[in-house]
Parts: sequence; structure tokens; C-alpha cells
Amino acid sequence: MKGKTAAGEATAALREMILSGQLHPGQPVRQNHLSELLGISRTPLRTAMATLTQDGLLSYEENRGYRVKSFSVDSIIKVFEIRAGLEAMACRAAVRCGIDNATIEELDRLVTIGDRILSSGSLDVADLPEYRQFNVRFHDTIINAAQNPWLHEFVGRTHNVPLVSDRIILWEADDFALIQRSHDDHHRIARALRNSDGERAAAIMHEHVQYAGEALVDRLRNDPEETFRKLAFSPPTANTCQKDQ
Repeated sequence: MKGKTAAGEATAALREMILSGQLHPGQPVRQNHLSELLGISRTPLRTAMATLTQDGLLSYEENRGYRVKSFSVDSIIKVFEIRAGLEAMACRAAVRCGIDNATIEELDRLVTIGDRILSSGSLDVADLPEYRQFNVRFHDTIINAAQNPWLHEFVGRTHNVPLVSDRIILWEADDFALIQRSHDDHHRIARALRNSDGERAAAIMHEHVQYAGEALVDRLRNDPEETFRKLAFSPPTANTCQKDQ
């Protein structure tokens, strides 16, 4: 495709790579490599990189080119706190607005997808993209149910700090307890919303997001390179980028 469509696809693909941790903070963004990897010509890719620089996901330096923007661990903690508060607020607002049956059914459907993916007692490498999609859609469904465009926008802004996005999945082949705890939260949030208990859903959501942030920060402090390596193993696909828009 040409023109704005090609630039839009390039922006979506590159944004997904950053938000999911496949490109980590401080990493150079090489046009030639990305052009070949994503099957996108360099002209729309340059447009995408300029757009994501304006959005705060990339930084540009003369003679050094583009890099994924870096944030301190302290900044990541603070943004996770904001995201936790906003998503808890979305749970309260969704109930206050009268969450409908279609939304409840969608949350139940998504939770069932998570159950299926984790039914073997582990999160397989091949299943990570689908689990990431399910997780993003679960959070987005609740935020949309809040019927507040400002809330939606502000949650989106927290995702412009790499590693704070809901696309980040802390995956450990030998530590299934972490991913299972997270999915148990999905069950409890959906159940609370089904029962129109906005305060309980908000409390669980706040803990859900806050715990994810704490777990990520602990790993970044202990071994940042290993953390980035584990986040970066799953290559983006066109379908993933399109579905998450």
C-alpha cells in the first residue's frame, strides 16, 4: 500500500514492537533492519519514526539517529502507579455507567481464551502473541465500558512509557505462578463487574496493575539485559498490529 496507509501500518507495527518490549529502551532503531523485518519500505518507516518521536516513544540525536526512549526505573514506577489508578477508575465508571450484557459476555469470552491458553499449566512461547492480544483486549474492553474518552486518552498516554504498556507480558517458562496469578485477577475482575461491584473490581484492578509493575521493576533492577531478552523473543506480525489498534 502507498501514502498514508503505508505510513500508518509502519507506525502501528513499530509502536507494537516498542510497547511489547521487542525493542527495549535505549536500543537503536535501524531503518534498514526494520524495513527488511517488517516488509515496509523506508519512506513510510521514516514517517513512522518521526510520528513516534512526537509521541514520546522514540528519541532522535544528530549523528546517532533514532533510539527507543529511555526512562528511569523511578519514572516507570510512577507511571505504573498512574496507570493502576486510571484503570481502577475505569472499573468504577463502567459500573456507574451501567455495564451492559454484551461487555460482560465479551469479558467472559476473553477470560475463557486465557483459560485455554494456560490450560497446559504453562505459557508456551508460541502462544505468547495470542495471550498478549487477549490481555490487551481485556483491559481495553473495560476502559471502553467506562465511556470516558479522556480516561481512554490518559491511559493511552501511560503506554507511551516503554515497559508500562499492557502488552508487556512477564514470561517465565519455569515460573508459571506469576502468569497464573495475573490471569486469576482477570477472573476476579470480570466476576466483580458481572456483579456490578465497581469498588471490588477497582481494588483488584489496581493491585493487578501495581503488582505487574513491581514484578517488572524487580527484574529490571536485578538483571535488565535478561529481562529485555525475555521480552523481545516474540516477533511482531501484521495480524497482531492490526487487531490491537
